[in-house]
Amino acid sequence: MSARPSALAERFATGLLRGGAIVVAALCLLPMAAVLVAALLGSTDTLRHLADTVLWRYSATTLQLVLIVAAGTAAIGTGAAWLVTMTRFPGSRIFEIALALPLAFPAYVMGYAYTHFLDHPGPVQTLLRDVTGWGPRDYWFPEVRSVTGAAVMLILVLYPYVYLLARAAFLQQSATAFLAARALGRGPWTAFFRVSLPMARPAIAGGVLLAVMETIADYGTVSYFSVQTFATGIYTSWFTMADRAAAAQLALCLLSVALLLALAERLQRGAARHHGAGKRFERLPPTTLTGAAKWAALAVCAAPVLFGFALPVTLLFTMGLGSEQSLLSPRYLAFTRNTIILAGTASVLTVLAAILVGFRQRLWPGRTSSGAGHIARIGYAVPGGVIAVGLLVPFAAIDNGLDAWMRQTFGLSTGLLFTGSIWLLVCAYLVRFLAAALNAYDSGLGTVHPNIDAVSRTLGTPPLTMLRRIHLPILRPSVLTALLIVFVDVMKELPATLIMRPFNFDTLAVQAHRLASDERLEGAAVPSLVIVAVGLLPVILVCRSLGAQRSRVYGPAPVAAE
Repeated sequence: MSARPSALAERFATGLLRGGAIVVAALCLLPMAAVLVAALLGSTDTLRHLADTVLWRYSATTLQLVLIVAAGTAAIGTGAAWLVTMTRFPGSRIFEIALALPLAFPAYVMGYAYTHFLDHPGPVQTLLRDVTGWGPRDYWFPEVRSVTGAAVMLILVLYPYVYLLARAAFLQQSATAFLAARALGRGPWTAFFRVSLPMARPAIAGGVLLAVMETIADYGTVSYFSVQTFATGIYTSWFTMADRAAAAQLALCLLSVALLLALAERLQRGAARHHGAGKRFERLPPTTLTGAAKWAALAVCAAPVLFGFALPVTLLFTMGLGSEQSLLSPRYLAFTRNTIILAGTASVLTVLAAILVGFRQRLWPGRTSSGAGHIARIGYAVPGGVIAVGLLVPFAAIDNGLDAWMRQTFGLSTGLLFTGSIWLLVCAYLVRFLAAALNAYDSGLGTVHPNIDAVSRTLGTPPLTMLRRIHLPILRPSVLTALLIVFVDVMKELPATLIMRPFNFDTLAVQAHRLASDERLEGAAVPSLVIVAVGLLPVILVCRSLGAQRSRVYGPAPVAAE
């Protein structure tokens, strides 16, 4: 008789594990469905007005940004990855990690630093006027707050996506094909463009598409640089025009582009085939560069590190010293507390959701599990502003309907139970960053052999016990990595936080954006530095894991050839 309650508890736990993944997938699908419904049911008057005035500008500017960022990230990321992987020059080992450091910067923080540095009152133009004696109208200087300026900021912080993926692809390539091309009379550059580059193309294309999706989702940089894109149009329609239907219609346009890019990334990755090198794998010996070539390689790799990390950090630190902001003041302690509460809560819930989805796919494979996994991964392609609009529209209707019913029935007002709380904002973070947590969890799950699951099931181990006592202890590093990545991503997220945050609940990112919008750049440097400092942790972790993987799988590098 005692076994029956235990069996019921096991069935209940199993049902929660299987049903939890479906609930998570439904939550990820809700914002997109809500945006679609709100866009179709809303009036098109504002959208027609936007189409007659600025919609073409939104489209043209967004497309221009995408093209510039795609070209810039592909060139810098691929070139730097090839140089540090396949050649040796002064500082090449240091650049293996240093080239990924700009990924810790939010693009809008980079924009604050360079605007202070290059704008008319900044030190560069001030020094130029002092040295030459020119007046403000006697010279031409590139405009920082422009489409090109915003594109450069985005390139500097997004090229590490391409660099990390391309470097991993080059590390996995055997020397056989490259050496065969050399043996057939091809030079090193021809062999690179005809053999190595095509083999790494899926990884490079994946990195470029990630950078492009981050570009169309960016709000902080383009709004500060006064560049009109779909992201700024959504925010303007929601707050300035108070037209939720127009915001939903613009969000639907941006969502369509994001999903098309996600589909393109999925198709190009799905068409690629990776075959293990087997016993005949040979690492390509890195070539030691000499003469002008080594200094050229040093300059190529040093430039993105200098302009994407070293100079902005120096500028922000200098600006912070001259500001009146103190991280120990009660006001900033409140910002920090709010940021930690949001990021900590969102990271824990997001990783738990990733475990539910990943564990169901592992233990109960099928169409339902596969569909839930695909839907859960869509969020990384959906901009934060779109998710915010998609969640606010249905929950605001629920809040208003419930409040009206309570007033009519009991004479009481319930207020904003959902849209006025941090929990809806946490849900937006979960939808936005679940793919990052799921990828980290899946990468660790790949190290657990399926035979372990089979043996556990044969011995009668319930699914929840298997997850708790077998999977999670093995996957502890992957779970911690997922927690850290989501924590930092939440700290950097701006559009969703601006739109959905409760009244008087500001974070470090919101404070930095507010001060920068008021042209108080020195004050904005203080919260920006905290965001960058925390963002360095997962970047260094990823770089170390990549280097450890190379040593574990391929062994030490062969002796470099002169």
